Amino acid sequence: MHSLFLSSKRALTLISFACLSAIFSAASLTSFAQDKPDAAEQEKQILTEIRGLRKLDDTTRAHATKDLALRIRQLPADTNKVHLAGALATLSTEGDFGSDALQEVTTTLAAALREAPPAGKPGTPDFLFVELASLVRYEHMKAESDNPQFAEAMSSLEAADSKRATADFTLNDLQGTSWHLKDLRGKVVLVNFWATWCPPCRKEMPDLQALYEKYKDQGFVVLSISDEEAAKVAPFIAEQKITYPVVLDPGDKVHDLYEVEGIPKSFVYDREGKLVAQSIDMRTRNQFQEMLARAGLQ
Repeated sequence: MHSLFLSSKRALTLISFACLSAIFSAASLTSFAQDKPDAAEQEKQILTEIRGLRKLDDTTRAHATKDLALRIRQLPADTNKVHLAGALATLSTEGDFGSDALQEVTTTLAAALREAPPAGKPGTPDFLFVELASLVRYEHMKAESDNPQFAEAMSSLEAADSKRATADFTLNDLQGTSWHLKDLRGKVVLVNFWATWCPPCRKEMPDLQALYEKYKDQGFVVLSISDEEAAKVAPFIAEQKITYPVVLDPGDKVHDLYEVEGIPKSFVYDREGKLVAQSIDMRTRNQFQEMLARAGLQ
């Protein structure tokens, strides 16, 4: 769900793949291996395979993801298992690898959290409970948890969605043109948060561009929001031949308004300004198409 790299503070709040190195460190593996070396070797192998998921084609990755979820489920109950389940979950929404694979990932994460729930902080659910809640709320997966942190996470997501539903902002694009969200009533608007350093963001951009070209004459607008400097964004956009509006969010005010804590994220508003669809991660062209269909674009 989040980038391999931590070049932006936006990747820090929820678990990213780079965070795994700190959370599931070599030291903890060595400590665990003293008691259960066979299980530790399994964990090391699983970790290596998780790190390699992005190198696989989508079909192979779907099978590998499901297999990893089942193997993680068989590990001894402890924090290592929880972190592996969480790391797999964060990568399993980067596109469309099938509902069966994603459900296995969700089931594994829910089971690991039941067996060894992280403590969290008072009033703030642990990010892995937020991860599980996101899979349930946004990916429509099935999971149950009687841990209060899960209920808190679901409540926080609902509150964030309420803010996004009524959000408004004005930002300037790379050419200096001002874009005001509510001025775009009558059009279908896709608000996309991204960064140049984010591999999943880069992967979905050609599909966004293709859909923009397909629907722009029907009143479709993409507002692609970056919190990076224009000097970094502009040459990247030119190289990628992106023609939809790319707007800049210095100071992260709009990122904060939408409570964006991992990218890419996309939100679709229909012609009446109603939030009708959103994604918590990278989407494929077909997935974007499904989101736009909810706003009336066919």
